[in-house]
Amino acid sequence: MMRSLAFKWIATLLLTSLVGVVLIGFFAYRATVTEFDRLRIEQAQTTFVDSMTTYYQSHQGWDGLETWLRENSEISGSSGKFSRPEQFALADTNGIIVLGHGPFHVGDNVTTKVITDGLPIEIDGELVGTALLAMPPPELDPREQRYLEGTNRALFIGAIGAIATALFIGLLLSRHFLRPLSELTNAITAMKQGDLNQQVQVRNQDELGELAQTFNQMSAQIHRANQLRKQMTADIAHDLRTPLMVISGYLEAMHDGTLQPTPSRFEAMNQEVAQLKRLVEDLRTLSLADAGELKLVYQAVSPRELLEQVKQSFGPIAEEKQIALKIEAGTGLPLLQIDRERMVQVLANLVSNALRYTPTGGSITLLAQQHQDGVEIVIADTGSGIPEDKLPNVFERFYRVEESRHEIQGESGLGLAIAKSIVEAHHGTIAAQSQVGVGTSMTITLQPRRSV
Repeated sequence: MMRSLAFKWIATLLLTSLVGVVLIGFFAYRATVTEFDRLRIEQAQTTFVDSMTTYYQSHQGWDGLETWLRENSEISGSSGKFSRPEQFALADTNGIIVLGHGPFHVGDNVTTKVITDGLPIEIDGELVGTALLAMPPPELDPREQRYLEGTNRALFIGAIGAIATALFIGLLLSRHFLRPLSELTNAITAMKQGDLNQQVQVRNQDELGELAQTFNQMSAQIHRANQLRKQMTADIAHDLRTPLMVISGYLEAMHDGTLQPTPSRFEAMNQEVAQLKRLVEDLRTLSLADAGELKLVYQAVSPRELLEQVKQSFGPIAEEKQIALKIEAGTGLPLLQIDRERMVQVLANLVSNALRYTPTGGSITLLAQQHQDGVEIVIADTGSGIPEDKLPNVFERFYRVEESRHEIQGESGLGLAIAKSIVEAHHGTIAAQSQVGVGTSMTITLQPRRSV
């Protein structure tokens, strides 16, 4: 592909140069010939006027002019010896032809326009006649022919030089411009073969440089997404395998008679099944959100009412852990047009995380306040906090700040990813702020929307 593009690039430069040279050569040649003919005519006019002036001064009139010209092959004028120009006629002051040539005959009376187009002949400021161009210039003599041939040869050599220069510059520019494209092609080929982590050098701050930067960003995002996909696949397999192994172990033992069926053992298996159901439902929710098919049933909900519902659900757990769960909601907040059930699911995930990482004696605040873009809902705790280097990844699927703690407490690792998907489906945003040892704040910003 690069070879073909380079060929097209060079061919375009050559064709452009060739057309330019041909046009310049054509107009230069026409201008040269035109100006050369004009110069020849002006020289012939000067010669003719000088000869006619000399004759008039010598004979005090135009009588006998044709006879005199036939008898003299050369005429003495102010500029020396010269041959008679054959393409001119002469009219006297009355517009009568006294020296005929071409379409002009002796005795003809020419019009004023013809006289105006002619060259006046004056002696001491007095008009005595008018030289009229009767015929085009004669054929070129050998010297004049050599001059034009030399001009044409110079134009041809210049054209060859211009084409060669265009070819050389085209080769240089093709390497300069096509090198980034070649690097991009090689990088894309490597990605096609499975190596997704590709970066190309940004050589220029132009469209090609912008293309290289965009490719680098795309490659980094694809590589990151592929790593997350692999990690997510491994995590799903792990989270499915553990409860299945527990259930399978109980069933095999009961089938072999090693263990006797008891209510506690059935309860243990039931908890593992519930864990599987939660994981499958979480994955289904994310799948629907990714496909843009997450159905939302909008209704008008007061922010305080929403927070009260969440507090009522988690109040007993917070009280048991001796954690203060309180609400702070400003007055005059607008109603939110949201899917109540889905938004409660979001807040439940956030509060559940806050309870998990907030120690005894701590507090969790459910805050609703006015924001320039709508309403902010903040879940702020006084828990252990999240390290700064891990904070940007908390909304990624199956990301765990503390791997061992996750396995002990049975987290799916999808809660915050689901919360983000549901909030974005409401055309809102969610962000995390945290400081280790101080606490974490999850901020949801929802824009007022009309009922759908």
